[in-house]
Amino acid sequence: MDHDSTTAPGHASQPDPVTRLFDVRGKVVVVTGASSGLGEGFARTLAQAGVTVFAAARRVERLEVLAEEHESVIPVACDVTIDADRRALVERAIAGRGRIDILVNTAGIPGPPYAEQETEDGFRRILEVNLASQFHLATAVAATVPEGREASIINVSSVIGMVSTAPIGGAGYAASKAGVLGLTRELAGQWGRRGIRVNAIVPGWFDTEMTEGLFTNERSATWVRRNTMLNRGGRAGEVDGALLFLASPASSYVTGQAIVVDGGWTAR
Repeated sequence: MDHDSTTAPGHASQPDPVTRLFDVRGKVVVVTGASSGLGEGFARTLAQAGVTVFAAARRVERLEVLAEEHESVIPVACDVTIDADRRALVERAIAGRGRIDILVNTAGIPGPPYAEQETEDGFRRILEVNLASQFHLATAVAATVPEGREASIINVSSVIGMVSTAPIGGAGYAASKAGVLGLTRELAGQWGRRGIRVNAIVPGWFDTEMTEGLFTNERSATWVRRNTMLNRGGRAGEVDGALLFLASPASSYVTGQAIVVDGGWTAR
């Protein structure tokens, strides 16, 4: 008999060692940008994995729908560019569950595709949402982690922050997502000795609210397929494996890294 995944009669069975690698049950997670796109998918996946999810976004009505579907999702109205909102989000999680084990910085906005179309205010807004908010939330969460406790911070970047994707992408968006990668490495370096791991997920082309029209336009859809090794865009849920890896004990010795999930786009 295989005793690795069983216990003595009368005792509840325990997960086998491999399953425990990816076990995040009981964790407390904050996910920003959870009202749509990858953020919404992340919140759903984590809730299904047995995590308490404080789902944050400006469109709280969408979060409430998510909470109705998953009782472990707690909706929190939050504009990540507002300091009071960020502090209230962190305080809500600490007051409700006593700790934050994982932060997933997903909130982001796109910009115009051409540099000539960027305005000073628009450029600043993109950096505030996509980059500065990740820094401020990461530092706020890190401040709640006591000595001897570990935490995982997962920042969401983009292939647009690694390579030029002109004519799709935009200067402001590219700058913000490249900044996320630098921020991830630096925070990992500063906080590693405290047991706080900081990593980034780098998605390729996925059909989300932010990429609306990309896959319904045959010209742009063909462009994605032609330049992707797997000859297609990403499917719903295909980033979730990287998320669970970085959130779980399976990545306990991984920090300062960028996990690219792009079907081979940046490897060409």
